[in-house]
Amino acid sequence: MTDTKEAVITIDDTEYAVADLTEAARAHIANIQFVDAQIQQLNNEWAVCDTARMAYEAAFKRELAKV
Repeated sequence: MTDTKEAVITIDDTEYAVADLTEAARAHIANIQFVDAQIQQLNNEWAVCDTARMAYEAAFKRELAKV
């Protein structure tokens, strides 16, 4: 016998079995997960750009010191 854990989602401190949700509710969950992934991707890109900007600024200041 295998022990399978049912997928559960928590909204406002209440747990819901995903299998018991309507198809529309499951679609909303998928949309939320997609948008969360997009937000994480954008945050990662922001961090890369912010790091690059700081490096460019530091290089610029080093160049200014040569003048």
